[in-house]
Amino acid sequence: MELGERHRGLTVASCLANRATSDPEAAFLLVGDQSFSYGLVDAHAEALAAALHNLGIEADDRIAIVLPNCAEFAITMFAAARLGASIVPFSPWHTAQELQYMLRHSEAAVAVTAEHFAGTDFLELFEALMPQLPALQYLITVGEQDLWYDDRIFQFEDLISSGEGRDFPFAPVNPDHDVFAILYTSGTTGKPKGVELTHTALLAPAAGTVEAIGLGPGDTVIGVSLLSQIFGLGPGLLGTLLAGATLVLQNEADDESTLELIERHGVTVHYGVPTSFVMELEELEQRPRPVATLRAGVVAGAPVSDRLVARVREHLCPNLQIAYSLTETGSTVCMTRPDDPPEAQLFTVGRPLKGTTVRIVDGDGKDLPVESVGEIAVRGPGLMKGYSRQPGETRSALTPDGFFLTGDLGIVDERGFVHIVGRRKDVIIRAGYSVYPREVEVKIQAHPAVRDAIVVGVPDRVLGEAICACIVPVEGAIVTGEEIRQWCRLTLADHKVPDRVRFLDALPVTEAGKVRRLEVIRSLSEESSRPA
Repeated sequence: MELGERHRGLTVASCLANRATSDPEAAFLLVGDQSFSYGLVDAHAEALAAALHNLGIEADDRIAIVLPNCAEFAITMFAAARLGASIVPFSPWHTAQELQYMLRHSEAAVAVTAEHFAGTDFLELFEALMPQLPALQYLITVGEQDLWYDDRIFQFEDLISSGEGRDFPFAPVNPDHDVFAILYTSGTTGKPKGVELTHTALLAPAAGTVEAIGLGPGDTVIGVSLLSQIFGLGPGLLGTLLAGATLVLQNEADDESTLELIERHGVTVHYGVPTSFVMELEELEQRPRPVATLRAGVVAGAPVSDRLVARVREHLCPNLQIAYSLTETGSTVCMTRPDDPPEAQLFTVGRPLKGTTVRIVDGDGKDLPVESVGEIAVRGPGLMKGYSRQPGETRSALTPDGFFLTGDLGIVDERGFVHIVGRRKDVIIRAGYSVYPREVEVKIQAHPAVRDAIVVGVPDRVLGEAICACIVPVEGAIVTGEEIRQWCRLTLADHKVPDRVRFLDALPVTEAGKVRRLEVIRSLSEESSRPA
């Protein structure tokens, strides 16, 4: 029986309970020098669920998770699943303004957060945020400081201790209907939208992904950049669970530390965005390391060149496969397989996962003939339930027969392989992160020395695409590129800050006054290709 078939009809909580019963001592998570078995994660999740229930948290409540990659993230997720609650995971790199908007919009009743991470004091941050978040009842902190808390703030370990051995009622869950996770992703306007995903919407694509690479109990996985992102949460964490494998978690990962962990733990499967593989190859060239244990991998999150895939297969990960993944589809839509023809493994993103249908449509939503270029539309078990509290946005994103309009341009060839040829939406894919130009442009245009600005993506060998801000300054103003970057850092996450700033006398526009973005991109690309 296929992996996906074995888990059909199960919830996230029941998948962990089954694994913890059948193989409780097997390592599930490796974090630093610590190993967390399936049985231990299950026991801690049950205790945390009991403690949260004692605080009044119940089915349909929303639990925000503002944590880096750590065991506490997984424990919180599985505790929420036991209660029938929904998780709302956020990156700890979000700014205070971004967190305030999304926490308020999600109406989270509880937030689980690190005390400190990457120079941010989250206790101080939430102290300022909580008065602005009427729905937020409790804050749970992860850290080692012995701090005094009030009756709304608890320490993670204390709650687990208080919940051990306590009973709480079973929450009936419909895995095909009930929302388990709300992941915020930006639209073309840069405004965050909460993507509602059921248990099935997360588990089905995860099962299909790990099945395609043959992940099993003997495997150890590395390369999950953030558990709060769809690929990390789905194929990364839940896929590892379904396969009974082991997941190595990293924070602030770099090429050197990743290669060291591959060697130390005998890692067999490597996930990553193109940028991570580029940097690891460069590190291997300078300092060779034994990485022969790697047998398979998946690259996703950004466009990848056939040359990079070939180099990774030769020098790092012999069975690297390419996946096409979206938040609104629960992660993987399609991917290459080891038994695909060699040219398909290099030049396509493979065929759809079982149960998933891909159509190519024109501007009116009508099907196009085979080999035609059009917008990719997707329907399958991973499809979102909708955008949280945004029925209008949901309607505009779906066709009448329930296909999600991805905004990506592609072709389906005669053999059923999907080719990505471009994007309809103005989105920059920087190191695996989606950056929407409008959001960055609004911030830059608020600078007093800026008269006009546009933000575009330009090819970059390491990042895939770099963010370039093209600015027309106010007459007589004196401003530097670094000042613009510092201005952006005040309100934008680091991955949205422009990598390059160019000052222009004027922006090229059409007769209707619309900026010729393509002309700007072409000019910048020509500039970067000139010899120094």
